[in-house]
Amino acid sequence: MNELINKDNEWIIHFMGNLDRLLDNVEHLTANYRPTLDGERFFTDKEVSARLKVSRRTLQDYRNEGRIAYIQLGGKILYRESDIERMLTDSYCTAYRQAAT
Repeated sequence: MNELINKDNEWIIHFMGNLDRLLDNVEHLTANYRPTLDGERFFTDKEVSARLKVSRRTLQDYRNEGRIAYIQLGGKILYRESDIERMLTDSYCTAYRQAAT
């Protein structure tokens, strides 16, 4: 057990690899962390349009048509996560099949 531990030691290589993965995970979490306000998360129109894969103009149409609730603070539009989920749930259509004739 008197062996010298250096950077080429298998245990050190494995340990450093684990540290690198841990650091990547922490960086990912901090980059995507959205603190909650009273248990609710808020998203910008850019974030919502990316998640729903629609244009920001389409989101504006949804707002104008009353399809999606929003908060306007000055020139900034924010959406509550629960409102987005509600809109998706309300718009859900179940699949159906026509009977073969």
